[in-house]
Amino acid sequence: MKLVTTLYRQVEHLVHEVAKFGLVGLLGMAVDLPIYNWLVFNNPLVIADSGVGMLHHKPLTAKVISVTAATVATYLGNRHWTWRHRERSGLHREYVLFFVLNGIGLLIAAACLGFSRYVLDLHSWLADNISANVIGLGLGTLFRFWSYRKFVFKEEIELEEAEHTPAPESPAGLDPESTGDLPAVR
Repeated sequence: MKLVTTLYRQVEHLVHEVAKFGLVGLLGMAVDLPIYNWLVFNNPLVIADSGVGMLHHKPLTAKVISVTAATVATYLGNRHWTWRHRERSGLHREYVLFFVLNGIGLLIAAACLGFSRYVLDLHSWLADNISANVIGLGLGTLFRFWSYRKFVFKEEIELEEAEHTPAPESPAGLDPESTGDLPAVR
């Protein structure tokens, strides 16, 4: 029964993390999509092709700009909400790792966009958004979730594990140098 309870807690915990990560990801999309579509198609609402934006002929540059803006928002959401219960390993370390791993996720989306634009020769707003913001973002999101959990926001300290560690049953299990006295307060 303990195995079932432990498995249930782990799955429940993972489901909560996935849901929070997804909501933060939606915030990132709310930043990324309008910026990209404004830069490339002069239309931040992603409704239809409205023309030529200032970076229409440089969609990969536009994607880098839009994802960079979204990365700042998603870092804050993930650090302070999705994985707030996890051990902190220093803002500088986390931020650098988050940006590096997010850069790899960006490369996944950019590869999909580049394939669509330069191999398949598709230049419409629909093709760009499907390749970069559906396929590329979907694959990049899977990579990001795994890598953020593994490398950026390290596993939380298991309080339950510490609480359930049995106390020594005999004095032999205690520290031999311990006298049992409380330290003096000065």
